[in-house]
Amino acid sequence: MIEQSRQIRRLMIEAIRAKETHHIGCALGIVEILTYLYFHQLNINPKNPNEVNRDIFLLSKGHAALALYAALCQRGFFSKQDLLNYDKDGSFMPEHAATSVVGVEWSTGSLGHALPVAIGLAYFYKTRKKKNRVFVLLSDGELNEGSNWEAFMFAGFHKLDNLTVIIDNNNFQGFGKIDEVINLSPLPEKFKLFGWTVVECDGHQFKSLNQAFNTASLAKPKMIIAHTIKGKGVAFFENKFFSHYQSIDEKMKEEILKNL
Repeated sequence: MIEQSRQIRRLMIEAIRAKETHHIGCALGIVEILTYLYFHQLNINPKNPNEVNRDIFLLSKGHAALALYAALCQRGFFSKQDLLNYDKDGSFMPEHAATSVVGVEWSTGSLGHALPVAIGLAYFYKTRKKKNRVFVLLSDGELNEGSNWEAFMFAGFHKLDNLTVIIDNNNFQGFGKIDEVINLSPLPEKFKLFGWTVVECDGHQFKSLNQAFNTASLAKPKMIIAHTIKGKGVAFFENKFFSHYQSIDEKMKEEILKNL
């Protein structure tokens, strides 16, 4: 999976539109999580994306769609040529995740919406005794949204053990550092009180991710708090707030591709 994640990062940089594409750092930080999901965890079929018994993945932090699109491309849902339409005017592949792209299950970007949808799906599958599993990736800053906490309560109360939530815990949100805007700690204790199985892991290490995903959920929904680095893989973006918004020029794009 290390090689797959490297290829996904390369595809991402190739798809970037110089001086136009934003949210690059947000996307770079979740590459290993998406690689693990799409190449090891999810029951999916690129040749039949709508297969009725498939697992469902929702990217709640829809502004990181570039990473999702690149992972879907690497997994074989569509071609590299399709990916290179990313962020173009009038393209079917916009900067926020959209169902116009094959393999994207829900159009996201309005933060706090995907988790309630995921919980609705998980509740449907569980009450009808279906084997589909539901996974959703949230940003830590997105936890400021009250709709998420209502959803956490519902999932814990109904013991939705077919639901796994991954928190991209990079300690930044759209206005700065988490602990300077709205301090969320202690996250594990909060989720446990809401009736969740909580596991922490290194979001860039596949061994750590594997241990977290394979921890028994004990008839509860599972919360994986994945500690990540915003901008991972591009040195001048790593752990930098400005990578949330800053675009890059063509010269810098070529330099990054050389390093990758």
